[in-house]
Amino acid sequence: MKVGLYFGTFNPVHIGHIIIANHLAENSELDQIWMVLTPHNPLKKKAGLLEDYHRLHMVHLATEKFEKIQASDIEFKLPQPNYTINTLVHLEEKFPKHEFSLIMGEDNLKGFHKWKNYEAILAHYHLYVYPRISESKIPEQFKDHPHIHKIEAPVIELSSTFIRNNIKEGKNIEPMLPEKVWEYIDHNLFYRK
Repeated sequence: MKVGLYFGTFNPVHIGHIIIANHLAENSELDQIWMVLTPHNPLKKKAGLLEDYHRLHMVHLATEKFEKIQASDIEFKLPQPNYTINTLVHLEEKFPKHEFSLIMGEDNLKGFHKWKNYEAILAHYHLYVYPRISESKIPEQFKDHPHIHKIEAPVIELSSTFIRNNIKEGKNIEPMLPEKVWEYIDHNLFYRK
C-alpha cells in the first residue's frame, strides 16, 4: 500500500488541510493519506499549542467521512521534538509492506535542507509537493530531483495561525473549518485567549 504522510501540528486542522489531503487521495497513486499529528515540530515553538489529545481529536473529526484519509498519532509514542527521519524509520519497521511518501507545501521544500538527515529522506522517499504562494525560491538541488513530485493542486492560502488570531479577535471563522471541528473549538472555547 502506498501511503502519503501529511505531517503537521494541525493547531487547528482546517479546510485547507483537508482539501490538500483529499486532492492527493483522489488525484495521485497514493492509496491512503495519513495526517500525522506532530506533538512538537523542532522548527516551531511549543508554546501556544493546544494539547495533543484535542488536536488529534479534531483531525479525527475532520477526516471521519473520508475513506482514504486518516488521523495518525504515531509521533505521540516517539521522543520529542519529532524529527521526520525518526518517524519514517519507525513506520518502516512497524509497516514493512507499506511504501511511504511525504506530502509538503512548496514553502516547506524551500527549507527542506534544514531538516535532520534530509539527504537520507530524499534518497529513500518520494516527496509530493503542493503549491504555495511565497517569495523565496526553491533551492537548485531540489528543482529537478527524481524523488520530488510537484503536484497540480488548489492553492490554499489559509493558515492555522490566521484562524487562531481571528478566533482571539472574536471574528467568525466558521467557514474555514470542517463543521465538527468548528463545533468542538466553539464548545471548548479554544484559542480565545
